[in-house]
Amino acid sequence: MGLWDALLGRSKPVEPDLDQLFALPSATLTLQAAIDFTPTGAGSVCFASVEGGAFTQVRQEVGALLDADSERSRAPVEFSHDAYGYSWMLSRRAADDLPALVADLHAVNTALQDSGFGPQLLCSLVSFRDPELRPLALVYLYKRGTFYPFAPLPGQMRDIPLELQARAVIKGDLRIEEDLGRWFPLWGAPGL
Repeated sequence: MGLWDALLGRSKPVEPDLDQLFALPSATLTLQAAIDFTPTGAGSVCFASVEGGAFTQVRQEVGALLDADSERSRAPVEFSHDAYGYSWMLSRRAADDLPALVADLHAVNTALQDSGFGPQLLCSLVSFRDPELRPLALVYLYKRGTFYPFAPLPGQMRDIPLELQARAVIKGDLRIEEDLGRWFPLWGAPGL
């Protein structure tokens, strides 16, 4: 960061650290022990839609890579678009195989980043449920290198007390997003 940036109050953007995703299995153990939320086996990556042959090729390569995994225990990778125009890649694994799911999410993020599409990456999420089937997601913000919990309720409402409780439980395991204004709702996210 230069002198002018410091004088004008500009800050250097946080570099994404995709290896932070590998902290999810230990955070999951903490989440399960403290508030009884377990993984569903679903995780997804959200990115801004991009047109063109290079992006289509990367998307096909990622899908083929993940679908070729002979140990996949569920459906192949699914691609979709949401009502806001964003693209989603959904991966499903056995609920007790979170390390494989995290590896899938890391592979997708890395492939997009290494192919020059890093600026289009928005977030990744892993879904959880408790015995009452309440949903919870741990969301990784690519551009911030941080996580936050998201607990949707019917009618596009949020379970804020649950989100704050989950934050308190996992703050020792994951780098938590401190700015609550960046805890964006992900209504209708695939896998959630």
